[in-house]
Amino acid sequence: MYNLGDPIDSVTGIGAKQKSAYERMDIRTVRDLLFYVPRTHIIYPDPIDEPHGDYGETPVALRIRVTEAAENKKARIPITLLFAFAGEMSVQMIWFRSQYIKKQLKVGQTYIFYGKVIRINDHKYKLGEPAVHTPEAYDELQSAMQPVYSLTRGMTSGRIKKAVTEAMAHTVIEEYLPDELLKKRELLSIADALEHIHFPVDIEDLTRARDRLVYDELLYFFFASRMAREGVSAVENRFSLDSDEYVKKVRQGLPFELTPGQSAAVSDCFGDFKSEYVSQRLIQGDVGCGKTIIAFLCMTLFVENGYQAAIMAPTEILAGQHKKTFESYIQHFDLPYRVVFLTGSMSAAQKKEAYKVMASDEPCYIVGTHALFQKKPEYGKLGLVITDEQHRFGVKQRSDLSKKGEDPFVIVMSATPIPRTLSMILYGDMLISVISDVPTDRVPRKNEVIDASRRGWAYGVIRDEVRAGHQAYVICPLVQESERTEAADVQTYSEAIRDFYRGEVSVGMLHGRMSADEKDEVMQSFLDKKIDVLVSTTVVEVGVNIKNATVMLVEDANRFGLAQLHQLRGRIGRGDAPSLCIFVDQKKDGQESKRLQILAESNDGFYIANEDLKLRGPGDFFGIRQSGDFSFRIADIYQDAGLLRAASEDVAAIFDADPTLSAPEHAALSDFMIHEQQMLYSNL
Repeated sequence: MYNLGDPIDSVTGIGAKQKSAYERMDIRTVRDLLFYVPRTHIIYPDPIDEPHGDYGETPVALRIRVTEAAENKKARIPITLLFAFAGEMSVQMIWFRSQYIKKQLKVGQTYIFYGKVIRINDHKYKLGEPAVHTPEAYDELQSAMQPVYSLTRGMTSGRIKKAVTEAMAHTVIEEYLPDELLKKRELLSIADALEHIHFPVDIEDLTRARDRLVYDELLYFFFASRMAREGVSAVENRFSLDSDEYVKKVRQGLPFELTPGQSAAVSDCFGDFKSEYVSQRLIQGDVGCGKTIIAFLCMTLFVENGYQAAIMAPTEILAGQHKKTFESYIQHFDLPYRVVFLTGSMSAAQKKEAYKVMASDEPCYIVGTHALFQKKPEYGKLGLVITDEQHRFGVKQRSDLSKKGEDPFVIVMSATPIPRTLSMILYGDMLISVISDVPTDRVPRKNEVIDASRRGWAYGVIRDEVRAGHQAYVICPLVQESERTEAADVQTYSEAIRDFYRGEVSVGMLHGRMSADEKDEVMQSFLDKKIDVLVSTTVVEVGVNIKNATVMLVEDANRFGLAQLHQLRGRIGRGDAPSLCIFVDQKKDGQESKRLQILAESNDGFYIANEDLKLRGPGDFFGIRQSGDFSFRIADIYQDAGLLRAASEDVAAIFDADPTLSAPEHAALSDFMIHEQQMLYSNL
């Protein structure tokens, strides 16, 4: 028998080599393995004896009797060929780097070949790298939906499936939710949910399993948020903020008028600062709505009254951008203060100097990354803490920073468009300001949805923009080529687009597997215009302000959520030149295309979020998560809005009835939540 905490290599069949592959996927224990949810499932179709017509992207199962031996051919990439007949149709099959196939296929035997069928002409078809099954093995595959997992080098879905089957059969998984809660929400037991999320009988079975795991994840979120707030009582506001001379000087001297939304947010914050108690406020504004100037005005009020004000950004390059922006304001308005900068990559001497100023009583603007809440920094008179793109920081991280001062005010800023009804649930402990307008000097962004046949036109647009002195982004869903999907990947795409432009355009590459220093170096090169076209994954979603970037091409746009696509296109159109975002629609299946058309028709993130909420149904879990910023493994705040509300209500009810969670029916839940607390905090 296995325990959930046992190391992954304790599972029969997992040796040292496989252990390394599992660890690359952050699977280190039996629990990690069982909770490694499949990214999708395959429903294998009935085999056919003869293909007819075009099948497009839909895989087909062909029943074929092998009448001649397969042939291995030497080439730059070794290939294996098999020529056969399916009924009256000639079928050519090809495999790359799979010489073993020749020995596997026996002449005279019948096999099921599963893969994408390409029609060559009326009598000839081609299969590229089809899976090969005996009829008996294929019957077994058809008996249930088969899991498909996200993989790493040296790992297959088949191996993970085998390991999960072994672990499920020999692990006792104890229930931790109270019976009354399971009945109230009609949830499966955790053991049944794990069994059926991996090996569902049908869609309904899979939906119920997913609902239980999503509910648990959201319950963890609200439980951890509640625990982070426990024992926190109202704190008297001891900050004296009588002077606003410099605030007025900055506001009156700005070369632009604040929008009504910006003005309202500033008024909300200043009202908080003059109130009886210290508070936290969320400023939620669409991409490009101008939250940075709001942060500077709020920080200036504290600094000119003798306090320190800190702003924390999720990346070093974004923190550096804030530093430059603040220093330009200070110089332009002749303010007698300085910006103290702190990031993890600074030298020991640079950090020592920053620590010295931060620990003093000198009023100043403090800008940095997560380094601001590490052990060493001490603050003299910290009055205000602002976190930019707040979802990128955990509850505990924000709490750690705020504890550095004596109960400072906290402002968190988010550009993720979330319907207000959901915001009230997610941020129930915060005051909320919503900025629904954008600065009037912004040139409206154009959007266009195209199919793959117009990709050449898109490349032409990029070339024209580069020739005009501008820059472009190309977004791909994958880092590197994958055997399990034909989606565009950054590495292959970068090479292909370099070949296409034949040296006329400089191409850079950016993805999440690069080190922080490597990413910063690439982004700095892009900022310095040394790179014309940046091919990237979604790591640019929260990035620097590249005013010169005027076009974005998003490949396989169907694979991204609408909220994420909206965030991504916020990287362009930040200057005074017209901009265009091009979405490549690969599916053309009605519902997916309808979502992309919403993006094409509107640049209003809150409208998009609400429309997306209307479109998504409870069974729509094969779509891509919309709320990637929240680091949920499965849950999606749009799609799972009902479960979100249920989990929020249930946590509130549990704590209201049993604040210490000492009742017998809550013991297992309490133990489990406390045991998982570190993981929960890191995911929030």
